[in-house]
Amino acid sequence: MFPIRRNRRLRTNEAIRSLVRETIISPNDFLVPLFVVEGNGIKEEIASMPNYYRYSLDLLKEEVKTLWSLGLKSVLLFVKVDDALKDNKGIEALNPDGLMQRAIKTVKDVCPDMLVMTDVALDPFSSYGHDGIVEGGKIINDATVEVLAEMSISHAEAGADFVAPSDMMDGRILGIREGLDQSNFLDVGIMSYSAKYASAFYGPFRDALDSAPVDMVNVPKDKKTYQMDFANRDEAIRETEMDINEGADIVMVKPGLSYLDIVRDIRNSFEIPIAVYQVSGEYAMLKAAAEKGWLDHDAVMLEQITSIKRAGADIIASYFAKDVVKLIS
Repeated sequence: MFPIRRNRRLRTNEAIRSLVRETIISPNDFLVPLFVVEGNGIKEEIASMPNYYRYSLDLLKEEVKTLWSLGLKSVLLFVKVDDALKDNKGIEALNPDGLMQRAIKTVKDVCPDMLVMTDVALDPFSSYGHDGIVEGGKIINDATVEVLAEMSISHAEAGADFVAPSDMMDGRILGIREGLDQSNFLDVGIMSYSAKYASAFYGPFRDALDSAPVDMVNVPKDKKTYQMDFANRDEAIRETEMDINEGADIVMVKPGLSYLDIVRDIRNSFEIPIAVYQVSGEYAMLKAAAEKGWLDHDAVMLEQITSIKRAGADIIASYFAKDVVKLIS
């Protein structure tokens, strides 16, 4: 006896497939990471991230205009600072005329409606390449949180809409929220990197910002005492719940593709916007495979992005954002 219900009827052609498709990608899904450097006229390709660039502030303006014209309305700013400005406590991060603060103002000047999120962590400003203050061979939690709160206030003063603490220190969301509120930045939001794993996929990003941990005596060689063990699943729920209770407006899972089970767990557990960061290593792998002719770049890119949204992400931070939007438009 033949089946009465034939699921393949809904796959017969592209018209019906499009009509019943469950997961739709649009420009509104994306948060665009941008790397900023000092200087003028600089659009510098990152060697380990083909077709992705560091921008000086003058050319950042043009990039922001391009993003807006494509319907991309949100950016996440990172800065590469000179080694001479780095120390153990991230003092330069609090400079009201620092590169991050000027980058925020640049984006807002050229495109006031662009949503600006900012990276909040010490590693771009640390002489040791860590997300926290180093003392006696350890990362000091509470003193670091105090600096992160000050950094967040500085970003808010410059015009940031959201701060995005990526450090994984305990209690930093509460410290930042209290700092912002006490400074009357009640409407500045927090996107917390709630489940950020100690991943090997971050290598190209650390090249982009020169922010890898340094190899020195009495300096931790990696970030495993604060970023999460990639073997753990339930811990992500605990971390996320803590951040929500401390005042996070958006929570993030990082990296993306290898952690989609975590995205779905959080989606099933909490009613809160979820961001996923499709990280530099994921970007670089596809670029390299496509260059070799081993994978269809655009097809795999779209499949990856769709899988992240299908898993439960509301927001996707991705270096592919421009490419995807051009493709789907």
